[in-house]
Amino acid sequence: MDFEALHSANFKLLDDTVGDWTSMLTKLEALKKDAHDGLHKKALTADWAGDNAVISREFVGKTAGEFGDAVTQATSIRNIVQDTRDDLKAQQRLLKDAIERGRAKNLTVTVNGGGFTVSENPDKKAPNGQSDVNALRDELQGIVNAATEIDNSASTALKALVDLTDHGFSDASYKDRDSAVAAVKEAERLAAIAQKKPRDMTPADFDALNNGLKQYSGDPIFAEHFATTLGPKKTLEFWAGMNDLRETTQLRGKFDQMDDLQKNLSLTLATATQADSPEMSRWKYDMISMGDQPLSKNSTVQGFQVMSNLMRWGNYDDQFLKDYGTKLIDTEKKATDNGRHVAIGWQPMGMDPWLNRTGTDTGWDPMTGFLAALSNSPDAATDFFGADFVTKDEDHDFKEEGGKKEKRELTNFDYLFEERDWPRATNDQGKDSTEGRNNLAMALEAATTGHPAGQMPTEETPPHNKDQAELMQKIVASVSDDPERLTKHSYMSDSIGQITSEYLPDINRAMSDDSRGNTDKLFPIGGTPAEMEHSDVTRLLVTLGQDPKANAAVEVGQAAYMGSLMDYHLNPNVPEDSKYPQSPQNTIEEISRRSAEIGGTLAVGRQEAIVGPAAKEAKDFADSVAQQKNAWSGAISTGIGVGVSFVATPVGGAVASGVSSTVSSMVLEHIFQQSETDVLKDAGKDAGKLWEDSKEKNIAMSQLAAEQAAKAHNVPYANQVTDWAKYGTDNGFSDASDNARHMADDLETEIQPD
Repeated sequence: MDFEALHSANFKLLDDTVGDWTSMLTKLEALKKDAHDGLHKKALTADWAGDNAVISREFVGKTAGEFGDAVTQATSIRNIVQDTRDDLKAQQRLLKDAIERGRAKNLTVTVNGGGFTVSENPDKKAPNGQSDVNALRDELQGIVNAATEIDNSASTALKALVDLTDHGFSDASYKDRDSAVAAVKEAERLAAIAQKKPRDMTPADFDALNNGLKQYSGDPIFAEHFATTLGPKKTLEFWAGMNDLRETTQLRGKFDQMDDLQKNLSLTLATATQADSPEMSRWKYDMISMGDQPLSKNSTVQGFQVMSNLMRWGNYDDQFLKDYGTKLIDTEKKATDNGRHVAIGWQPMGMDPWLNRTGTDTGWDPMTGFLAALSNSPDAATDFFGADFVTKDEDHDFKEEGGKKEKRELTNFDYLFEERDWPRATNDQGKDSTEGRNNLAMALEAATTGHPAGQMPTEETPPHNKDQAELMQKIVASVSDDPERLTKHSYMSDSIGQITSEYLPDINRAMSDDSRGNTDKLFPIGGTPAEMEHSDVTRLLVTLGQDPKANAAVEVGQAAYMGSLMDYHLNPNVPEDSKYPQSPQNTIEEISRRSAEIGGTLAVGRQEAIVGPAAKEAKDFADSVAQQKNAWSGAISTGIGVGVSFVATPVGGAVASGVSSTVSSMVLEHIFQQSETDVLKDAGKDAGKLWEDSKEKNIAMSQLAAEQAAKAHNVPYANQVTDWAKYGTDNGFSDASDNARHMADDLETEIQPD
């Protein structure tokens, strides 16, 4: 900006722009409210089923969310333009005031092209002569420079904000120009520190970088500018160099903070990948291209090994993860000769640096960190596990089971869950690491449930789609085929248990063996059902029953689900075409029976864990149930039961009526109180008593659920429902006992010598 432009500036255009954006905000706020309160809420309760319940509902949710992002982005733009206008007006006032003060000292300011000159009046000199001339000249130039910086920084901030997204709107929020500009400047400052050679980095540099990344990791403009300024190659070299003990002797006092730096850098890069700027798109492409390349001629460390350790935290862009996963699998295939042996390069040698600083593993297996990233990105995880690892036409040694010797086609799930030779990894205590497979289980949790691992479903969680349901089917069949895939890696069971708890409608259907074909009405499912064999489900539940956390997830989930079902089927407002075409007695008995079979099958597993070789404590199981209380209290309070895949769909709010959450809450309160009592008791290890105790608890839960639902809906048969619930529960436990015995017989037959 030159002198004349500032001096003569007419700010009406900027005033009008600020006014227009302010008016636009009012309109966008109204659209946002309509989209959220009307469009979105109606979509959540619409009578949709099958793919429509997933695709249409999710599309409407994302569209409604775009209105919110539009408000956020418009607010940021208005704030930056308004702040810029106010600051430029202030600079113009300073400029004119300085000129007037110059006149009082007999100084004249003359425009000279894009610049200006200051001179004394010919007829009357300035009091201090040339020093007054120089002082005014410097003051005016400083004002022009400040205005230029304001103008340039506004341009930088607005361009950075708009470039964050190719389509739609950004959710980046900035209160003024200064905050957006500060993000850019801080990104450049911290990137310059990260570009230093490790040996040149001081403890003060370390602190500045670590603290800065922590503060700004969620700032979209900062993250994008930091990542693109540092560049993909320097990003890899930075983290690898920071873990080279020979190069960082001056930072030994900071080694205990390296895990924080790793986390903060990971979160920053995750935020950066959400940006669609041309520079960031190139960053992502180049990072993936470097994945299978060594960092330098003298290095054995590949790009994937470094980058995967910077993906353990944060929500990475889905498409980036999909492309990254495809290239990583190609690299894995080359390193293992299409799965024939362990990837030797993924195992560290004696002096190799630890690329992961959390202490759980060395970080040399790039699959471990990548799976952690997938656990935070459900859509990318579902896509990854369904993709091919090897096809029948490729050169590999995987064969179909049975008499056939044909080549088997493997998905990434098949390979990682069943076939992979996992590289040996140790933790910082020198013990075998479980992190790789544990991250696999968490990634599967995200892939099958549609929400990040470790979280509970909410009303925003879409019903299960076809790909998620098919992956669930594969998990159930795989565990049934070889339960040791879980029992030998019990730390995976908590995630598989959570998955199972979110597929309980599908589980109940599979166990009903309903020849009349009415299970779709007895156990209504929004979205795509997972089709599973009864025997496979039995084996899965027995296996999960042996792990306290998995057992608790399914047991508590089924209690909540049963409460929702009782309310749903005893509600007289259920549309006729959605009603289960049986008598109230048969309905209550069938709900209780299926719930009891699940409870009894879990009890078989629990018996095996407590009485069998594992010799786990009964108290551990009670503790795990009690620990579910906080998570479930929040879920039930939303009125969604155990997620949108349950009885909240497909008929939605028309029948939910708020009673469901009340019935489920009372059932859960009962189970939590009982678990707290069991913690204080010496449960012992008597198999018969364990079975009877479990049966009594299930009878009490089913009776309570039926009683409360009948009371809430004032049904005429209310005094009979507890008898029906008990009868159904008795039969369900008999079913569980019979099926578990058949399962044991089948297993014994399978292991007999030929």
